[in-house]
Amino acid sequence: MTHASGGFLWEKPAQALPTKLFSACSLSRRQQERTAVHYRKKTGTIPHHYPIVEQKTSLQPQAPRMSSSPAADPPRPPASFVHALMLLAAALVSTSFTVGAAIAHDLDPQLLTLLRFTLAAFLFAPLAGRRRPLRLPSPARLAGYATIAFCLTGFFWLMFLALRFTTALNTSAIYTTVPGLSGLYGALLLGERLGRSRLIALFLGMTGALWVIFRGDIHRLLALEYNQGDVIFFAGCLLMALYTPLVKKFHRGEPMEVMTFWILATGVAWLLCFSLPQLAAFDPSAVPLRAWLGVAYLAVFTTMITFFLSQWATLHLGPTRVMAYSYLYPGLVIVIDWLCGHGLPPTTVWPGVGIVLVATVVLQRGEVLFRDSAGP
Repeated sequence: MTHASGGFLWEKPAQALPTKLFSACSLSRRQQERTAVHYRKKTGTIPHHYPIVEQKTSLQPQAPRMSSSPAADPPRPPASFVHALMLLAAALVSTSFTVGAAIAHDLDPQLLTLLRFTLAAFLFAPLAGRRRPLRLPSPARLAGYATIAFCLTGFFWLMFLALRFTTALNTSAIYTTVPGLSGLYGALLLGERLGRSRLIALFLGMTGALWVIFRGDIHRLLALEYNQGDVIFFAGCLLMALYTPLVKKFHRGEPMEVMTFWILATGVAWLLCFSLPQLAAFDPSAVPLRAWLGVAYLAVFTTMITFFLSQWATLHLGPTRVMAYSYLYPGLVIVIDWLCGHGLPPTTVWPGVGIVLVATVVLQRGEVLFRDSAGP
């Protein structure tokens, strides 16, 4: 009695695979090894007439083969570790508001952004080249990095332009739309499927963040007067929301430190274009030491580290969940101000903090599916 399996006719009672079958079919060594593995699974024995197995079988443990090509699927870190790093990144970003406010009058905001990107790119270059020397990427990859950098730098440029016409309170309220916009981009560009519970959590997160920003006073929210500056800033939010979806879309397996460096480097090029008028009148000797120290802090902790962590986490959590950590910024700023001795806000603020925490937990639970994969 015979039956077909793997393109061959196997003799059911027999436990040997005739050697002439391999020579007749002219199978390669790899094909012979695969056939032997299939035969063992089928019969529970290794074919004793199989010449490759007698000499050196792949059924026994072997040393891993070295390959010049990068691994397609690197080991995935524990989800708790990724979330812990994103909490660290959110805390670092929250400190930038306090540091930025302390040096805002010492340095033009656009020049401040240019200096922090330039210093961050300079300091990141040795990390990006530690495995292999840095080489100019292909035109397609460089265009991808430049596109991501344009979203970041365009956001900062439009924000500073918008603040000439609007208030920081208005921009804080408008920024709460960024995670939801990022979810929309993720669905369109990556096929990201969040599910109903996470979509509700996005709305609750925005509500909680607005609650904290307006200190639980609905009248302050309703009293907002929108103007052309708000329209400009919303255009910047449209760019910022594209940041994490484009990171996931354009990543091609290169080390994240390499991708981060080229995003910073191309960002410097964009900022040079945006800041030419300010550069002409810039006098470094007129900048006090505390401003330079502030620039160094922002470059290392809120640019180098946070960009790297956010981009790396995007590959494992998805763009929307990474961007949703921005809902924590208002609450974390409250904690930082309290640690700096500025006191706590009124009790009407704390329900908003609770709403944000609950929404964040719901958003970060489980896995998010994408159109081209089975997981994040």
